[in-house]
Amino acid sequence: MNRRLIAALAAVLAVTAAPAGAQPAGSNCRNTQDYGAWLAAFKQEALAKGVSPRAWTAAAPQLVFTPGIISRDRGQRFFAQDFTAFAGKMLMPYRLQKGPQLIRQHAALFQRIEREFGVPAPVLVGFWGLESDFGAGMGKLPVLPSLATLAYDCRRPDMFRPELLDALRLIDRGDLTPQEMIGSWAGELGQTQFLPTLYYKYGLDYDGDGRRDLIRSVPDVLASTANYLRDLGWRRGEPWLQEVRVPAELPWDQADLEIQHPRAQWARWGVTKPDGSPLEGDNRRASLLLPMGRNGPAFLAFDNFKIYTTWNNSLVYATTAAYYATRLAGAPAMRKGNGPVASFSREQLMDLQRRLTRRGHNVGAVDGILGAQTRAAIKVEQMKLGLPADSYPSPDLFERLR
Repeated sequence: MNRRLIAALAAVLAVTAAPAGAQPAGSNCRNTQDYGAWLAAFKQEALAKGVSPRAWTAAAPQLVFTPGIISRDRGQRFFAQDFTAFAGKMLMPYRLQKGPQLIRQHAALFQRIEREFGVPAPVLVGFWGLESDFGAGMGKLPVLPSLATLAYDCRRPDMFRPELLDALRLIDRGDLTPQEMIGSWAGELGQTQFLPTLYYKYGLDYDGDGRRDLIRSVPDVLASTANYLRDLGWRRGEPWLQEVRVPAELPWDQADLEIQHPRAQWARWGVTKPDGSPLEGDNRRASLLLPMGRNGPAFLAFDNFKIYTTWNNSLVYATTAAYYATRLAGAPAMRKGNGPVASFSREQLMDLQRRLTRRGHNVGAVDGILGAQTRAAIKVEQMKLGLPADSYPSPDLFERLR
């Protein structure tokens, strides 16, 4: 599930050479180089970059091309759901019940971690629950074949070649053997689903047994996750998400994650707590997040919410994870919103993306997913057409764009 840092990695690692003979990256690109020749060249690169012959020899039997991984990578539709549908599926009652139990069970560990890293237990447990069901569902596939296949494939080699290198370095360092590298089809490992680059950089031996074990050691898992979140910029003692109620009228164009106002300003505009009581009138800055438009659930998103969108750039996932953490911290279940929210099929949203593209907007892939680029384009068109600019599609918008 976790696709964190994809955009950042693509930018940082853009200098890494693509496989010789590969077509330009994209979901429809075609591999033309022989896999065996590619693997031989990659071996020389890995050894030149410090991977030991021992680690290569141990991993080599699993460095096989797996066509099914490419099919899965190019067919992802997991986040083509709206927020309430996705959150309803992911935050089933047992996750809401087990999370607090684990916080109590590991209270001393969470206190130690928060003292050292500043990240509170509900945030860590939220990721722990969503990523692997608290360690029960880490994936069942050997990750080395996946990483080798995705590193070879023309779609995202700049991302996955470093991942494969760091997987080999994990073997070299003694953290895991190739046989222990069981995880997701996309190569993620452990109870909070770290890709190998994150595992190698942020993994900690927090239980003192001499290895960084993010598969079996709860202390290692939670401390390593906190280590990563701190490095992303988590702000100690600050909130991340707060549910609110919005009025019938508001400067809707201000409801944007790129725009912040003090809570006092949101209060002046009529934003309240969910039960209608006054919002805190302080100067803590926050964005108004309307994941399903002005009639759906509403939240104030603080600076720490940016960590969620870095962990996973899907707004649906990030909002679900942050909301889950607020529930674990004691918040009640969210309201449904102020009114009915129109539902659209994936095909309808793809049609909308094509119409926005024809109007000059860059919406990224035409995939039926309301990502940041699509929502930004919707907002621009809503403002042009005199519609409430809440960055969410409506029947009025569809009609006007026709």
